[in-house]
Amino acid sequence: MDQLYKLPEEYVALRESVRALAEKKIKPFAHDVDANARFPQEAADALQAADLAAAHVPTEFGGQGADALAVVIIIEEVARVCASSSLIPAVNKLGSVPLMLGGSKEQKKRWLSELVKGKGFSYCLSESEAGSDAAAMKTRAIKDGDGWILNGSKKWISHAGVSEYYTVLASTDPTKGAKGITAFVVEKSDAGVSFGAPEKKMGFKGSPTREVYFDNVKIGDDRRISEVGAGFSLAMQTLNHTRITIAAQALGIAQGAFEAAASYAKERKQFGKSIFDFQAVQFMLADMAMQIAAARELTYAAAARSERGERDLTFFSAASKCFATDVAMQVTTDAVQVFGGYGYVSDHPVERMMRDAKLTQIYEGTNQIQRVVMARNLNLD
Repeated sequence: MDQLYKLPEEYVALRESVRALAEKKIKPFAHDVDANARFPQEAADALQAADLAAAHVPTEFGGQGADALAVVIIIEEVARVCASSSLIPAVNKLGSVPLMLGGSKEQKKRWLSELVKGKGFSYCLSESEAGSDAAAMKTRAIKDGDGWILNGSKKWISHAGVSEYYTVLASTDPTKGAKGITAFVVEKSDAGVSFGAPEKKMGFKGSPTREVYFDNVKIGDDRRISEVGAGFSLAMQTLNHTRITIAAQALGIAQGAFEAAASYAKERKQFGKSIFDFQAVQFMLADMAMQIAAARELTYAAAARSERGERDLTFFSAASKCFATDVAMQVTTDAVQVFGGYGYVSDHPVERMMRDAKLTQIYEGTNQIQRVVMARNLNLD
């Protein structure tokens, strides 16, 4: 019974090491990264040096072979101090999971071995008119001899322009809808690839989000990582595994906001005593801690299912993402309330955390879409 609901020591040690790194090498730059909307290069360097930027890559390709729960803990601890920095390992996993699921050994060696050296990997699915309805994409890949020609654009791409590699979903047969979509790897250096201006966002300001354009991009068939027409299925399989990383981000943001609010409540004095002594504040902090604990259990359970490839992964992946991100939004909102007027200005991190939390409810599928996914995957047997 002692081992039930208790993390094995290796995960506890991982959390401690990542937290120490985050506190020392990432947290000191978090405010500046947000204020100046700049890429968190200090975090990228620190994560790369510690082999944490793409820890999920199997050891045979030079990675750490970190399992899904280990990756969740890495992202959670980085997001606790800087959400923008947590997108470095999260985006690298999102971009490369399609390759890991659908690519050949030669393809994996070609790109994963470069990913672990610091060459980022982004994911290109969404378009201006194809967000929640991803199958409505207009980007085309037309067969050209023994290769393909890509034309179109992708919207809201995290780390666009920073990453060297891009998993791109394109329609190879528009008459077949979702069954006419194929997945490819496109490289930043390919002729015809360009990027739009960085989006001016509410939060996650340190993570560049740009449009990616494909203008007669010629690639060989060796860039195709799904069977022709099987790209949409591969994309959905990918999200089953990577939505959990968004839950991890949300957990970290919520944990950081809770800790800041609890510490402030003990220091801030009103009416002759700390505001922590007022029951109204105690109840807010208790609810925050309870919600975070529940979200963490659900997220870790989803990560375990991801690692084992269990049949109910789709439900748990959507549930963890939906629940944890809703919790993050509530917790950060309450944290700002605990700080009062100070919470509304950027002198304290909870203002940034509240802005960052909002995105987690939107990207990799809005929480409304997550509820649709859950409803379609209810186990009613």
